Amino acid sequence: MAKIMLQGTGSSVGKSIIVTALCRIFKQDGYSVCPFKSQNMSLNSYITLSGGEMGRAQVLQAYAAGLEPEVYMNPILLKPTSDKKSQIIVNGKVYKNATAMEYHNMKFKFKEMIKSQFKSIEEKFDIVVIEGAGSPAEINLRDRDIVNMGLAESVNSPVILVGDIDKGGVFASLAGTMLLLKNEEKNRVKGTLINKFRGDLDILKPGIDMLYDIIKVPCAGVIPYFNLNLEDEDGAISFNRKITSAIDIAVIKLPHISNFTDFDALKNEKDVSVRFISSKQEFKNPDIVIIPGSKNTIDDLIKLRESGLEDCIKEYSKTGILIGICGGYQILGNSIKDPYGVESDSEKIQGMKLLDVDTILEKQKVTTRVKAKNKDISVYGYEIHMGICKYGKRAMPLFKIVDKNGNKVNLDDGAVNLKGNIMGTYIHGVFDSPDFREYILNKVRIEKGLQTQKSLDYRKFREEQIDKLADIVRKNIDMKFIYQIIRSQNGNQEM
Repeated sequence: MAKIMLQGTGSSVGKSIIVTALCRIFKQDGYSVCPFKSQNMSLNSYITLSGGEMGRAQVLQAYAAGLEPEVYMNPILLKPTSDKKSQIIVNGKVYKNATAMEYHNMKFKFKEMIKSQFKSIEEKFDIVVIEGAGSPAEINLRDRDIVNMGLAESVNSPVILVGDIDKGGVFASLAGTMLLLKNEEKNRVKGTLINKFRGDLDILKPGIDMLYDIIKVPCAGVIPYFNLNLEDEDGAISFNRKITSAIDIAVIKLPHISNFTDFDALKNEKDVSVRFISSKQEFKNPDIVIIPGSKNTIDDLIKLRESGLEDCIKEYSKTGILIGICGGYQILGNSIKDPYGVESDSEKIQGMKLLDVDTILEKQKVTTRVKAKNKDISVYGYEIHMGICKYGKRAMPLFKIVDKNGNKVNLDDGAVNLKGNIMGTYIHGVFDSPDFREYILNKVRIEKGLQTQKSLDYRKFREEQIDKLADIVRKNIDMKFIYQIIRSQNGNQEM
């Protein structure tokens, strides 16, 4: 039916979060709304109920729209495995690994697929809110563009151009982007948005008027800088390195770290500080150490070894609480074998030998939504991995998986050592589960003489934060103008 697209003057200007806000605003106004990003590049992915893999940014946008996330919201996901190579996910499944140039040459074959899928979405919803990627002014990519102006032209969508004033040079960024667009592309840009503003709006207004004189495009709003506890935009996460609260959790910042949203629920606990460390000098004396997921587990283990962090982790594991998630779980084991070259050129590498498990990386990726239990502790989350672990005599399963993609099962997951202080699991999002988060944190609180606490319901908390986001954006954007753009482009006079 109707659509509107947000493009940016560059990466990390806030497109994802503004799309999230618009999805919630349109939903609040009584419309059925769906987010869409044709191509996303991120190591932060999610598994849908049907077992498909998609970018996390569109997951948050789906929640804002009141929808269950589905892969049609993000048909192409690129997961970098090195500086020049990525794993390509198409409609939720692994398509192949390819270099940047190889993928660039594939785009022609994806263009019609994206257009067809978008048409199907458009028929189901009142409004589709589209997110671009990077900048439409990447003129070297124009001839094969499937995510910015190339997509806008393909689906005939009006465009709002977003600029980040916090970086400085927002007027130059907006004007420069318009300068590099072709005339027909310029005509698609119906408004601009200035994001992350701090200061006196009256001082900014003359600049907005002067910008209009230059590019002849009205400003739809100025969004103030704000701090809400929502997932960071892909590629824009701020990796805190300071201890700010009573409980100190150190997450190892692997070179190929993936699914950093696994720690968002921990960050929102009032007495918890989550910091990311990448050197032994930063290690200090944490209460919990977590080794996160990785897109290249073997290479990251080698980097841990070379940096001296492995020795710190091994020493810490004698008394501290150590948790590995997915690739981090594999790193804690005896060995990792990669006979098919799935992630690395190394066929086998010795692990840290802190959990008595051995990993074999296989060609087939496991992508499932799961529910699991450990006595009275219930957890939920999702698996994204290409390995299986075999238990030795000195390890026990951490969880018993009771549900996979809606089907009842009885399967082991993860491992825990006999002492109980070293744990590993394949379940991403395990800390979103209040039971497990509360169990781990209260163990630390008791040891430190702190008062035990009930963990918050992260899903409810996230909904409240999305509503706050929508309120901020609604107050600072001309929604009447936004609806006018949608209405005039689509000939829908009722909206």
